[in-house]
Amino acid sequence: MVLWGAIWGAVLGLLWHGYGWEWQTVAGALLGALAGRMLRNAVRREVEATQARLGAQAGADKPPAPAPIAAPAPVGTPAAMAPVAASAPRAPAPPDFQETFPQEAAAVQPTAAASVAAPAARPSAPPQPDVFTLLAGKARDWLFGGNTVVRMGVLVVFVGLAFLAKYAIDNSLLPPELRLAGIAAAGIALFAFGMRLRGKAPDKLAYALTLQGAGVAVLYLTVFAAFRLYQFLPAGAAFAALGLICAFAAVIAIAQNAMAMAFIGFAGGFAAPLLVSTGQGSHVGLFSYYLLLGVAIAAIAWAKAWRALNLLGFFATFGVATAWGVLKYRPEDLDTTEPFLIAFFLVYVAASVLYATRHSLSARRAVDGTLVFGVPIVAFGLQAGLMRDIDYALAFSSLAMGAFYLLLGAWMARRKRGADAASRWMAECFLALGLGFVTLAVPLALDARWTSAVWSVEGGAVFWMGRRQGRWLARAAGLALQAFAAVSFLSALEHTPGARVALHPFANPLFIGQLMLAASAMAMAWWTREPAPSGAMGESHLARSFAGIEATLAPVLFWVGFLWWLGALHGEAVRLVPDAFGAASPVFSRPMQLHLQMLAWVASAFAAHLLAWPARQRPWPIAATPAWAVMPLLLYYAIRGAASMDHVFIEGGWLAWPLVLALHYTMLRKLDAGPPASWWPWVHAGGVWLIVLLEGNLLVFAIGRGGLWQTAWATVILLVAATLVLLLLSRKPWFDRPRPGWPLDRFARAYLWLAAAPLAAGVAAGSLLVAVYSSGNARPLPYVPLLNPTDLAVALGLAACALWLVRLRRSALDVPRAAHEDVWLYALAGIAFVAINTVWLRVAHQYFGVAWDGRSLFASFLVQAGYSILWTLLALGLMVGAHRRALRNAWMLGAVLLGATVLKLFVIDLSNRGGSERIFVFIAVGVLMLVVGYFAPLPPARAKAAPVDSELQGAGS
Repeated sequence: MVLWGAIWGAVLGLLWHGYGWEWQTVAGALLGALAGRMLRNAVRREVEATQARLGAQAGADKPPAPAPIAAPAPVGTPAAMAPVAASAPRAPAPPDFQETFPQEAAAVQPTAAASVAAPAARPSAPPQPDVFTLLAGKARDWLFGGNTVVRMGVLVVFVGLAFLAKYAIDNSLLPPELRLAGIAAAGIALFAFGMRLRGKAPDKLAYALTLQGAGVAVLYLTVFAAFRLYQFLPAGAAFAALGLICAFAAVIAIAQNAMAMAFIGFAGGFAAPLLVSTGQGSHVGLFSYYLLLGVAIAAIAWAKAWRALNLLGFFATFGVATAWGVLKYRPEDLDTTEPFLIAFFLVYVAASVLYATRHSLSARRAVDGTLVFGVPIVAFGLQAGLMRDIDYALAFSSLAMGAFYLLLGAWMARRKRGADAASRWMAECFLALGLGFVTLAVPLALDARWTSAVWSVEGGAVFWMGRRQGRWLARAAGLALQAFAAVSFLSALEHTPGARVALHPFANPLFIGQLMLAASAMAMAWWTREPAPSGAMGESHLARSFAGIEATLAPVLFWVGFLWWLGALHGEAVRLVPDAFGAASPVFSRPMQLHLQMLAWVASAFAAHLLAWPARQRPWPIAATPAWAVMPLLLYYAIRGAASMDHVFIEGGWLAWPLVLALHYTMLRKLDAGPPASWWPWVHAGGVWLIVLLEGNLLVFAIGRGGLWQTAWATVILLVAATLVLLLLSRKPWFDRPRPGWPLDRFARAYLWLAAAPLAAGVAAGSLLVAVYSSGNARPLPYVPLLNPTDLAVALGLAACALWLVRLRRSALDVPRAAHEDVWLYALAGIAFVAINTVWLRVAHQYFGVAWDGRSLFASFLVQAGYSILWTLLALGLMVGAHRRALRNAWMLGAVLLGATVLKLFVIDLSNRGGSERIFVFIAVGVLMLVVGYFAPLPPARAKAAPVDSELQGAGS
């Protein structure tokens, strides 16, 4: 309901007229989410009440249980009241009520008798939530704790008053003075009623405080509207009035110890300018007003430890400032914007310090991480947006912020109360922020490719120190420094012209920066391969949650470091050097670059996998993962090399490929017995496909050396390569048991099925394509039918497919049932039929001068006549053989082919040409049909036809 409420609220806000669409959408989404939350809570309460009534009715229908023997009432207690005290304890006060009003909460605590009546057995403790669930739960409890309906009602009334004021303005219903007076009167009435209710009905305390806060918020709205919309008040008077309201709300809230009232009042104050905004006002007035509210919040932080109020001011102020900066900021606004940003930063830093040092809180509660770290991060992000067009301005800003935090941290460490844990924690946080911003100033002023090394090393050192000292916050800071270093380096690569130009190998910013990033990430991955010691997790939920997240970071950090290392090596492979004229040229040619990049990955994976050997005392499993990706990488480089080079063995490929294959073989032999078990069969299968590609590249090299690119030799390269590998996989001993040693002892299915099945399909499809498209030019040899490269390659490919299929069907390999169906043999027979037909096409082209294109071949009477005779001969052979073996299906197939021949005679051949040629064709076909009718009549039906495999036993043996 909350999600749907937010969606529909955003849609309705977008459709509402008269306001800026950005604010309408956000406000509508928030109101819709709140309304959905209220509706969901109401439905749940109604369901629970219904279930309780049904349970009470069911209990009433049962016979009454025997009453327990009552304990004797203590002296001075009426006997009639003892059972009541034991059986009907009062419910405890809610947590937020207890924290705000401890005296009132003590009056509603459960009695001792209720504690005695509680069952002795305690339920098992629920599992501790993670950090995200914990933070979300705290936010939910704070927002919806207490009387949610009242809070929502006040919010709706406040928004309604703002809309009423806007409507009155747009339609000129009443004089402006009267409108403002009416709104102010409504606010005063709400506040007065809340004060009166607090005195008359103490049990309605939360309700009364909510009304008081609403009244204060309406007064904010009134003064701001008088100043911004109507200019009834000059700027000085308006802000004096707003200051008085702030002071009044703060004093009343402190006097009543009512954080809820202060929160509602300040929330209304922050919302007032947004609700009455026309989009045309000055940002100076808006930020001055927000600064006044922030000063009031910091002043309250001196007196009260109200963390929620501090967070409200922080999020509201910087949220609105960020939205204004994105939508409205222009470079000419810098002079009127920068002072406010500095002031906001100082105000909320002061609020965090006062909250931590004035109220004797525990160290865990005193150090508010949201303010301590959120304020500088958000403020510096906004500062970066303001200073983006000024050289070195952001570097000096970072240096100034670092100096500020270093001085603040030193002051916190020297305070009289510096011995307490809260002050020490705050001092350490400020010193860490100071060092971070000082470090950040270096890359902002210098080349980020060099300074990223400083960042990464510092991040690694901070992380290592956090591990030793058991401080989760330091470890988080170390991870953040690593991330900042990576972002800085990548940004430098994108915005630095000539980033790849370097005179010296390895001694250049590109290589050194990535090397340091890789070393730091790898070191952190090595440290996190084992969980942090129990003492390092601390006692807080956040510390335990971070420790749980940290335990999963080793694989991520390892791969980050590995990829940075590969980036460094790849950068050296594509390095540019300036020539005598200043122009940059690559050190290595493009083929050499590809070979070096491939070798870098495989060699790095080989070095890493040494840490993962099972024989090691403490193997590191994640170090084996780069080896898992070697086979897909080799396939990629083989395909890319075949597409972009003459062959993959040029420009050092003759040395790189044997080397990477040897390294891959060694890694595969060591790792394929471990996890992931489902991946290694595909790696072995990929090795077969890689051999086909490399073998094809060797044949490409041979074709190129022989100058045979425009002949049939070039068209059958990959088909011959795949056929030879498929014939190798069809060896009979490999299908029998026991099989030879590794790898067939454990991966026979991977080679003989996973690798061979796609290979056989490719050979069959390649045979069809070569047969159809190759003209048979065998230069420098003469064309000989059936003994030319095309016909030999096609015949050999189809024979290899049939041999493999027959051996597979007879073996005991675990293959899908579909592999044993006869449809695949019929498909091969169909391809063979097409190939036989193309033999006649090549004969007609080579010996009779028919052009090698589809139209000329189809229009040739010679081709059509040859087809008629060929089909009749094929039908004759098929039907005679079927008659002798009593195969009715095969005989029927020959009869269908013969019928197609007759149809072709009358549809095509009869219309092509008159004269002796047509007569010869008809007579030849007729005579052959008579022969068929004499020697091969329809055979009788048999109870069970012989299996199709029997026809191929000779080929398969």
